[in-house]
Amino acid sequence: MSYRDIQIRPSDTTVLIVDDLAMIRLTLKAILAKEGYQVIEADSIARAITLLGGHDVHLVLCDIQLPGESGLDLVRHLQPRFPEVAVVMVSAMDDTTTAIDCLQLGAFGYVLKPFQPRDIIVQVNGALRRRMLEIDFRDREEVLKEKVREQTEEIRHSRAEIAFRLVAASEHRDQETGMHVKRIGLYAAEMARILGWDVEAIECIESAAPMHDIGKIGVPDAILQKPSALTDEEWVLMRQHTTMGATILKGSKVPFIQMGARISVGHHEKWDGTGYPNGVAGEKIALEARITAIVDVFDALSNKRHYKDAWGDVEVEAFIRERSGNHFDPHLCEIFLENIERFRAILRANPDERVETPNGSVAAS
Repeated sequence: MSYRDIQIRPSDTTVLIVDDLAMIRLTLKAILAKEGYQVIEADSIARAITLLGGHDVHLVLCDIQLPGESGLDLVRHLQPRFPEVAVVMVSAMDDTTTAIDCLQLGAFGYVLKPFQPRDIIVQVNGALRRRMLEIDFRDREEVLKEKVREQTEEIRHSRAEIAFRLVAASEHRDQETGMHVKRIGLYAAEMARILGWDVEAIECIESAAPMHDIGKIGVPDAILQKPSALTDEEWVLMRQHTTMGATILKGSKVPFIQMGARISVGHHEKWDGTGYPNGVAGEKIALEARITAIVDVFDALSNKRHYKDAWGDVEVEAFIRERSGNHFDPHLCEIFLENIERFRAILRANPDERVETPNGSVAAS
């Protein structure tokens, strides 16, 4: 919508005249009524505010010099409470400073006394057009913001769906996944939130962290589901899931998949360099992988698996604390332990689903 395109309909437009002199109000009312405007009157700021609260006013035509509060005070009242109401000031003082003050406070126009009818109509019509343009711009901006919000939400859901569909390829083979992968994303996102990451980065790690074990799709079932300890040869194959996962995810231009690749290859590395697959240490391990390493161990210990029972809270906390500085990043470990109740809350809110197996036993899924 352009300025020239705006059509003012005086019969649908209410103007509030504010002046302590009845003759001025009568004169202004006659000028505006002749053009078809709906007019109401007030002789004080207090009365004007009352009328504004009870009427759909589009424009206020107000004298600057009033008993008590001035017309400038009315403009100050209007901005927070009635931001859509246009204001045109009327004054007997040809004072540039006063005129600038009016405009800076939000007035749309300024008319000097004695005025001609044409001066009033030009200023009123101009102020109404500007008001309508601003409202139209605001409405368009809100529509645009809503579209951006919708598209952002759609992208977020799409990102989560991609991540979980990728994970689903290995989920049905690995008895340690299921709700585990969802919790890993929630834990990692909570850790990122505590660390002060921005919203985009938090959502990114929430989708990326669940892909930490995607490489297990390449590990034989006999190893993944073995109820007893793995042999040295089997451990060699199991450890390859880190590099397999990175290989599956590498080369993507999508940020959260790139992050997923870094997490996959790095979540079994250790702070002291004794981890695998590459034996890197300290901050050479990607931050998101260091985060996932802590929350992955926390979740694995806290839940029952086919090869172990769930550990108690005290045991889990002690295990993580003992490995701070060797297995885990000590700074991240300290932050995690300081906020451990937040992670326990996520664990309680997202328990493993219990599924009855054909032989009548119950397993986690």
